[in-house]
Amino acid sequence: MTNFPNCPKCNSAYTYADGSGFVCPECGYEWTLESSIENNEDTKVVKDAYGNVLNDGDTVTIIKDLKVKGSSSSIKIGTKVRNIRLIEGDHDIDCKIDGFGGMQLKSEFVKKA
Repeated sequence: MTNFPNCPKCNSAYTYADGSGFVCPECGYEWTLESSIENNEDTKVVKDAYGNVLNDGDTVTIIKDLKVKGSSSSIKIGTKVRNIRLIEGDHDIDCKIDGFGGMQLKSEFVKKA
């Protein structure tokens, strides 16, 4: 009996081969072996403007005045942002900035403090 990989979605062991891919009969998820290998690779590494790797909980400093959409004021250069969270997407930092509240930033406009 051939051992097939567990389902990446529901971790079911009852998967079977279907052509060049695999199928999970419990949740109906279909995938190829190449896509399961790609999903197991390291997650995206977020770097600041100077190439330093950023992690959740880091403190960063703004390196450029940033206009805030919907506000007449801007975030000034040198503003420290504490306890950042890394997220997927174009704006890859989620944080709270004193005086502005919750906001998302691009990592290219910050440096690790």
